Amino acid sequence: MQAMDRAALEAFLDLEFPQVAGEFALEEVGPERLLVRLRVGERHLRPGGTVSGPSIFALADVGIYLAILARIGPVALAVTTNACVDFLRKPTAGCDLLAEVRILKLGRSLAVADALVFSEGLAEPVARASMTYAIPPAR
Repeated sequence: MQAMDRAALEAFLDLEFPQVAGEFALEEVGPERLLVRLRVGERHLRPGGTVSGPSIFALADVGIYLAILARIGPVALAVTTNACVDFLRKPTAGCDLLAEVRILKLGRSLAVADALVFSEGLAEPVARASMTYAIPPAR
């Protein structure tokens, strides 16, 4: 069941996180997966021209957060409580990154999800992230 569609998630991101909303674009929002793009710019690069680890982490974190909200609705105070990122290979220079997110478990107080991060045009993932989010009790 989906509580928020693409338009609702984009509006939420613009309202609650305007400082980063323009960096991300929702490509697909469905009941089984969410696909989000990081619009890679100069600020995301590290020496050598590759995308920085913190930028890859941010993409996975935002993607997982939005996938959870797509299912539970606009809960701004859901927070990351655990994160593990495996950096698998160097992203293609100058290309956007895409995170394919799926929720593994959605409970009342915790959600567990994973994200595969791809460099646009590459078939193999550049990173894999697994995260747990705490969901605050309904008021």
